[in-house]
Amino acid sequence: MTDTVPVTLTLTGDQHAKLRRHLFPGDGKEAAAIAVCGRRAGNRRHRLVARDIFLVPHTACSERTATRVTWPPDLLDDLLERACAERLSVVKIHSHPTGYGAFSGVDDEGDRRLLPMIRGWVEADVLHGSAVMLPDGQMFGRVMNPDGKFRPLYAINVVGDDLHFWYADAGSAKIPDFVASHAQAFDEGTIERLRRLSVAVIGCSGTGSPVIEQLIRLGVGVLVIVDDDFMETRNVNRILNSTMRDVGRKRSKVAVMAGAIRRAGLGTRVISLQKNLWDPDVVREVAQCDVVFGCMDTVDGRFLLNTLATFYNMAYFDIGVRLDAVREGNRKGIIREVCGTIHYLQPGRSSLMSRGLFTMTAVAAAGLRRNDPAAHAQQLEDGYIAGVPAHRPAVISVNMLAASLAVNELLARIHPFREEPNRASASVIFSLSSMELMPEAEEGRCGILAGSVGKGDIKPLLGQMDLAERRSA
Repeated sequence: MTDTVPVTLTLTGDQHAKLRRHLFPGDGKEAAAIAVCGRRAGNRRHRLVARDIFLVPHTACSERTATRVTWPPDLLDDLLERACAERLSVVKIHSHPTGYGAFSGVDDEGDRRLLPMIRGWVEADVLHGSAVMLPDGQMFGRVMNPDGKFRPLYAINVVGDDLHFWYADAGSAKIPDFVASHAQAFDEGTIERLRRLSVAVIGCSGTGSPVIEQLIRLGVGVLVIVDDDFMETRNVNRILNSTMRDVGRKRSKVAVMAGAIRRAGLGTRVISLQKNLWDPDVVREVAQCDVVFGCMDTVDGRFLLNTLATFYNMAYFDIGVRLDAVREGNRKGIIREVCGTIHYLQPGRSSLMSRGLFTMTAVAAAGLRRNDPAAHAQQLEDGYIAGVPAHRPAVISVNMLAASLAVNELLARIHPFREEPNRASASVIFSLSSMELMPEAEEGRCGILAGSVGKGDIKPLLGQMDLAERRSA
């Protein structure tokens, strides 16, 4: 990794809350904790993703004042052994109860002793650093390069009920004129955060296309778009900016979307991947983003995306649309239901599985269908697998409503504007049949993904053998 690749630190909402309770116990004295982190060592960004938080007991500290905290180094022995065995990055985090918004001379002195010691113990070519939390929960930090010099963390962000982003150079991003009207509703700080955001959209068809359109016109900085499919006649009725000429030329969906983004000239950088999500290159690229939108209906794809977001501490917005049209006698197109759900999923909380959208048996069946269609068809015929749903009708107006709700869900978490707190809207169900908008609160945690928070880069990727790199003989 070169010094030009920005380094960020991402915490879950639960990790941040745990830190804040411990670092500010109410006595006005500094306190300390340690985060052990996985990583996404990317070419665009080097993301440190918090895996576990170790709280340094207040009573174990040899000194705690309003401007200094110290503790015995051997307190970290077990933690450093783990970091060495699992090649984890280590980040010291302490509080500034006075609200001082920079590293102090005392901090510099302590970090110059502690961080080289950690690097020598872990014996892996990984970054280590330190961070400070202020009384209002804001954070800033730095890492130590191999040459011993400090480098500021480009950003620290929290993925919880709300999405927080704190930048080392906040206020310096150029805000283009075309988003001036957005700033009237969402302050300039929100617009700056959007401008710095890196967002992945998986699926560029029915809901993905209008999600992409909204994001570029909101001024999102980087868009990673993923779809392995090509344009067909049936797609033109719902993919924005597509034409019958695209169908005739057999253009890929990502090429159509990328071309539209570039023609708009609004400054969004687009990275287009004409590949399936079950491709290691896609996983590695998406994992460098802050936020991901799932705009696909395959069970195994949604499972993988939920897993990816958990491993890399990402905010995940899943969009599902259901439109049931049936035939009764000679009458066609009798609509029984027009509805959809926007799921917001944060690492360490509930998942699409724990919310009952599908089972791991269904995921396994979908994987068999993807990898071995003939075997899947045989098991379906033999009755080992329940039938898969047929393609449902797709209507652009319904897809655009679902896409708009999803993007507004992102905005609500960056800049909370609802009367109720965001934790009351872990999912939002809409029904045009009954004309209802129904939020549902977060409940429980996912037992399947609970141990995967912040794992980051491991082999095989995401712990999935389907993503293992095959070496040629």
